[in-house]
Amino acid sequence: MQQLVILTGMSGAGKTVALRTFEDMEYYCVDNLPLTMLAEFVTHIESDVTFYPKVAVGIDIRSQNDNLSGFGEQLAQLKMRQLNVKVMFLNAEEQVLIQRFSETRRRHPLSTEQFKFSLTEAVRKEADIMQQIKQSADLVIDTSQQAAMQLKQHIWQLMSVPSDKVSVIIKSFAFKRGIPFDADFVFDARCLPNPYWEVELRHLNGKDEEIAAFFNEKDLVKEYMKDLSHFSKKWINHFEANDRSYITIAVGCTGGQHRSVFLVEQLFAYLGTKGIQALILHRELD
Repeated sequence: MQQLVILTGMSGAGKTVALRTFEDMEYYCVDNLPLTMLAEFVTHIESDVTFYPKVAVGIDIRSQNDNLSGFGEQLAQLKMRQLNVKVMFLNAEEQVLIQRFSETRRRHPLSTEQFKFSLTEAVRKEADIMQQIKQSADLVIDTSQQAAMQLKQHIWQLMSVPSDKVSVIIKSFAFKRGIPFDADFVFDARCLPNPYWEVELRHLNGKDEEIAAFFNEKDLVKEYMKDLSHFSKKWINHFEANDRSYITIAVGCTGGQHRSVFLVEQLFAYLGTKGIQALILHRELD
């Protein structure tokens, strides 16, 4: 079945990086396609499955003259065709978007002479316009805390999972840098023993054998891991039964180096033994 990814989201959230990533993955890519041309474009690619097996289309606020409020209706019609359609929405915090535009000195699409919004007003106006599209997305990726290479890696991993399976993303993070905005479940591992206070272990991370040996001697860590594993497996199955496409499980500790990384690696291995495909993202290590 042909695969069609509609890439959309907030200006400054990383759509250019994402579209280039899809190109690297051998998708046929079209950026800034007017919404009114989407149905005609899909008819065109359906006529040549061999040449267009995988297609990614960028649709965003630059197409607002085509009335983006009709996106939901267009999407419903597309999903009735012989296509595997996914909508990926890239988002970021307001202050992050403002900072990115300020640093690059690029103009926001709504702060041009035609619209005359200030940068802050433009970002807020765009958020209002794009809200309906965001609600219809299969996957929302918040890039506020991601560098370009992290976003690229994230997309590569997501698109490698078979489309008939729920995509489980297990993410380690540091509470001192904030909770991941895209997390469905957040677990706090700061109650566990911390190898950071062992001088000979401080420079290592949760992937290292010495750290694993440290944790494997702690009954509290074993009990935490048991509860985390059983909870995750149970609710992943419920999400999959209800046709959920993506679920993100985030495990955090103070610095995102030891406890959270170890637990994420262990959870990944456990889910693999249960036939559940998962992806790992170590936010602070990456």
